[in-house]
Amino acid sequence: MTAEENAARADGAARNGGGEEEQSESRSVYLRFRRVFGDGMSRSSDARKRAKREPGSSSPFGRGRDPEELGSVFDSLTNRMGWNSPLARSELLASWTEIAGAETAEHSTPVGIEEGVLTVKCDSTAWATQLRLMRVQLMTSIATRYPDAGIQTLRFEGPGAPSWKRGPRSIPGRGPRDTYG
Repeated sequence: MTAEENAARADGAARNGGGEEEQSESRSVYLRFRRVFGDGMSRSSDARKRAKREPGSSSPFGRGRDPEELGSVFDSLTNRMGWNSPLARSELLASWTEIAGAETAEHSTPVGIEEGVLTVKCDSTAWATQLRLMRVQLMTSIATRYPDAGIQTLRFEGPGAPSWKRGPRSIPGRGPRDTYG
């Protein structure tokens, strides 16, 4: 008779109010737990996994234990974790001088990337216009160097227009309109 049959028999006897063998309550609880949760002597899932490993896989010079280059390890890590796009975007922002050229980069600064749009802040409206004319060349350079960045378009901003609402010479009211006529 197996251990499971003994446990089932003991559990049935305990339910029937005695039966052929009288057991203590603790023994019947133990046997019921053993039947429900399995035999403690059987191997766990981890033990079964360890038993399935290839022989020699944990040896120091076994198959698959050769050292790898650090660059390839980081490449596989970034691929696995899905970090290619953020890394490509940060590299793009850091290497703006190489993409746009030294003189152009002196008068323009990439501000950020949102939803595939690279925003570039320019020193003057003339530089913003010049960069708009260079948009095709810049997009080609970005697409070939950083395809994972996901840049779809470029946006060039000139300096902001001055605001006359605040400052030493502003006054409350409707503004310049109420001084005329």
